[in-house]
Formats: sequence, structure tokens, C-alpha cells
Amino acid sequence: MKAYEILGAGGVDALSMSERSEPNPGPGEVKIRIRASSINYRDLVTIEDPITRKLSLPCIPNSDGAGEVVELGTGVTRVKLGDRVMGCFFQRWSSGEISPEGMFSALGGSLDGVLREYVVLNEEGIVQVPDHLSNVEAATLPCAALTAWHALIERGGVKAGDTVLLLGTGGVSIFGLQFCTLHGARAIITSSSDEKLSRAKGMGAWKTINYQKYPDWHKEVHDLTGGIGVDHVIEVGGAGTLERSIEATRIGGSIYLIGILAQGQINPTALMRRSLHLHGIYVGSRAMFQNMNRAIEAAKLSPVVDRTFEFFDARSAYHFMRANSHFGKLVITLDA
Repeated sequence: MKAYEILGAGGVDALSMSERSEPNPGPGEVKIRIRASSINYRDLVTIEDPITRKLSLPCIPNSDGAGEVVELGTGVTRVKLGDRVMGCFFQRWSSGEISPEGMFSALGGSLDGVLREYVVLNEEGIVQVPDHLSNVEAATLPCAALTAWHALIERGGVKAGDTVLLLGTGGVSIFGLQFCTLHGARAIITSSSDEKLSRAKGMGAWKTINYQKYPDWHKEVHDLTGGIGVDHVIEVGGAGTLERSIEATRIGGSIYLIGILAQGQINPTALMRRSLHLHGIYVGSRAMFQNMNRAIEAAKLSPVVDRTFEFFDARSAYHFMRANSHFGKLVITLDA
């Protein structure tokens, strides 16, 4: 089978398409024909700097994929042949709090990822695709969508009337916008592009802020909320945004630090004096994934896919992500 491999330093252009033997499922395992794989910023930085991340090389990148079950190992009961499924980001985090073992079971990192034609996963590490979604759409859910769901719904308990600040228009923030709309919350979203802000407004954003025009955007947030601040912040902005996110949050509000994106200096005094809640969010469990999928199916929610790339042209997808001009998700297709 064909698979992309990270062989060492060299970045995206050194990503190698290789031939590997097709894997065979053992007891309790499922063989999946991958039809689509979406990319996340985490996948990009893994490819760009595998040495610092201490990967065991060669390594297959990408955590997110969708396809159909083509072979079952003995004892499998959760799925059947032909079912469309997605792999869980953490293969060994079924429910509850994550364990040390679960933390080291991430696809495209501790474990080989899904940028290949076939993958074998344990049946406990997969979930079924909502019926109304294509494989391309489903491939966007395992990381970015679940991260937003975990933060806002599972951890934050976002409800109608809450105000949520979303930084940027990448995958996590756009899913966050969709979940805010689904739950009746008011979303404020930021971008340096008026075109992207217009698109976000069309998707239901309550207010938008161009952070290039308003570099002190936390002050704009205060003005928009009558001087109170927002209830929740999805903090994916990177270096320099966390301090402003703290200032933009109401007394007693919550900030969700997302994966490897959130960076910056934390002033503990500012957190204490405002009674803020700071949450580290790293994707989510299979149980959360299933909860999210039920909501997506009930609402017939469709993920926002900016564009797709053919499997043979996968490197272009990562270059496009690095250019930061996308809105929503980028997906690599394998006869999807």
C-alpha cells in the first residue's frame, strides 16, 4: 500500500511517499480503507520538526481520517464490514479523565497516523461516521471538531445567551462557531481578513473583529460586551494573544488553551483577581466524540472544508496550511 512517511528533518518537501505492506487485523482489530484525511496544525509542525518532538522514525503523519471497514479481526462486535468509520485521535482514551497510557496513544505522533491507504485500529479506537456526512467531511472531525466540542460543551457547558470569543478562522474556531450557533451562544470571532470575517458573519457570528485594524482587540471585546467581557475564550491565537484573552474574559469566565497553539506569558495575579478558569484542552475521549457526533447528526451540521488535495499532492496541503489563508479545514483525498 502507499503511505506517506516522515523520515527525518527536512520538512514538508522531504515527506516521502513509500510502499508498505498492507496491515492485517488481529483479535479485536479493524482494517479500514482510508478515503480522506484532514490536516491540523499539529500535523504540520510534526512534519516540520520530528526530531524535537522525539518521534520514532519513520512515522506516518496525520491523526484524522475516515473510510470504510474492509476486514474484521476475531471478536470484533462494535462495527461490521462496510461501516464508515473514523479513528479516534487518542486510541486509548475511551471515557473519563485521560490516563498516562492514553496520552501516549495519539495517531500521527506516538502511533503511526492515517495518511495511507489502509490502517488497522482497535475497535475501541474508532467511531461511526454520521450518515449525512461525506468521507471528506467526516475526516475533519477527530481533532479540530472534538477539541472545540470538548472545550465549549463538555468542559464549558456553553448555553444559550453565553458569549464566546473565538480566535482566528481555522478548524477549531470555525467548529466552535458552529457549536455556538447550535447552542444559541453569541460568538465573537477574530481574523486579519475582512473576507473571512464576512464568511463567519454569514455562518452566524454575532460580532467580528479585524485584529490588524484593532491590535488591542481585547478592548473591542469589552466594548461589544458592555464592559463585562466574554464568558468563554477559545485560545488558539499563539504567541501574544493569551494576555489579551485574559483581559477580554469576564470575572469568573473560562479560557480554553488549545493543544500546541496557545502560547504566551501567564500572569497568575490577573487570573486570581478576576477568578478566571484556565483549562488545558487536548482533543477528547471516544465518549465525547460520540456525544458530538449525535449532536452533529441531529442538527445535520456540515463541516466547513476550504479545499481538498489529491493524495499524490499531499505536500501542497501542508504548504497551503503554512500560508494560513484557509477558512475551516483542508482535506487530502484518497478516492473519497
